[in-house]
Amino acid sequence: MEFDTIAAISTPMGEGAIAIVRLSGDEAIDIADKLFLGVKGKRLKSVATHTIHYGNILDPKTNQIVEEVMVSVMHGPKTFTKENIVEINCHGGLVSVNKVLQLVLNNGARLAEPGEFTKRAFLNGRIDLSQAEAVMDLIRAKTDRAMNVAIGQMEGRLSNLIRKLRQEILETLAHVEVNIDYPEYDDVEEMTHRMLIEKAQYVRDEIEKLLVTSQQGKILREGLSTVIVGRPNVGKSSLLNSLAQENKAIVTDIPGTTRDVIEEYVNVRGVPLRLLDTAGIRETEDIVERIGVERSRKVLKEADLILLVLNFADELTEEDEKLFEAVKGLDVIVIVNKTDLPKKISMERVEELTKNHRLVTISLLEEQGIDQLEEAISSLFFTGSIEASDITYVSNSRHIALLNQAANAIDEAIQGVEMGTPIDMVQIDLTRTWELLGEIIGDSVHESLIDQLFSQFCLGK
Repeated sequence: MEFDTIAAISTPMGEGAIAIVRLSGDEAIDIADKLFLGVKGKRLKSVATHTIHYGNILDPKTNQIVEEVMVSVMHGPKTFTKENIVEINCHGGLVSVNKVLQLVLNNGARLAEPGEFTKRAFLNGRIDLSQAEAVMDLIRAKTDRAMNVAIGQMEGRLSNLIRKLRQEILETLAHVEVNIDYPEYDDVEEMTHRMLIEKAQYVRDEIEKLLVTSQQGKILREGLSTVIVGRPNVGKSSLLNSLAQENKAIVTDIPGTTRDVIEEYVNVRGVPLRLLDTAGIRETEDIVERIGVERSRKVLKEADLILLVLNFADELTEEDEKLFEAVKGLDVIVIVNKTDLPKKISMERVEELTKNHRLVTISLLEEQGIDQLEEAISSLFFTGSIEASDITYVSNSRHIALLNQAANAIDEAIQGVEMGTPIDMVQIDLTRTWELLGEIIGDSVHESLIDQLFSQFCLGK
């Protein structure tokens, strides 16, 4: 498959030590060679593959030096895209790197679309679709655990298992065809049904194992949407600052200081939390604060985890009781803060309201109880199995949806066999399972979906 030559800046924009302009395509080396002047007149077209060279980028029209660079030259197919690749290492900055990119574009390259380098790696057969998606997961990983899951998927752990299951289904369909076309034995129908049940159940069990990991995998990929709620001045903003380990929110003794939802990503024992500090939920005449309270109520309904904060030095109020009612049925950790102050709260009533929720007492001022809170958050969603290195995790929402559809299709195949449905009808469900699994790795997927997936990548990747 042949493509035109593309180029893009592959490093974040801004000041830094190095900025990289990447080219990929048949003409990548020729285009770079037009602009490069190496030591003693060295030309890029004559250098060995996978080597790096010092020199200058010249503007062909003026013959003036634009940038002092190091240029890496890599001949396909042993590259990320399986095409010729050139990476021009410039000084990090806005003007120089953009000037180099403009020269590259003026001399025959096209500006790459978001994710087009990875898309070419997929279309050229270097990686499958699930591995391509893992590239972006690795870039966006917020914790070591999330990074390890992405690396496992990039290495093909999920792909290999999916291919194994598809091969099992394919061999089963082939055996069924043979038994139908050559019914030499009286018990061929019974043998066919028994084999179908065994193979289909095996595939179903393997899909279920993947789905069991999906909740943890999705949390590692996307983070837990965690909302801190409570009456004003119970320590919500202090809690956010403590978990984030920096002062992200303004903390005062004045109730109602937080007027809007404040968002911050934090890492709690390998679990990424998308932490939302909300305006204190209370009745108020302040128009701005009232808007913040309404936004707090909205994010409450969309949260994966609620951190409900109470004040050890205050009696429980009607507003506190209403908060317990509002979070009923959700994953909640109840936090009683300010244990360094004289006790006024009724812990008996708190325990009664907490019931099945976890309860932690802390003093943010004296930094007591934070470890117990982090342990409660981690153990609520992860029981230790997340550390197992031999488990294949599914973290992508698209993959999870396809696995659920494949599980339903294989269930219909199993039910069909048990009910005595004609074999050709059962074959339809098995084939559907095979196709759905193929969509995960990109063996059977629409071009429009491929374009949509790669459009979510960053420019230059």
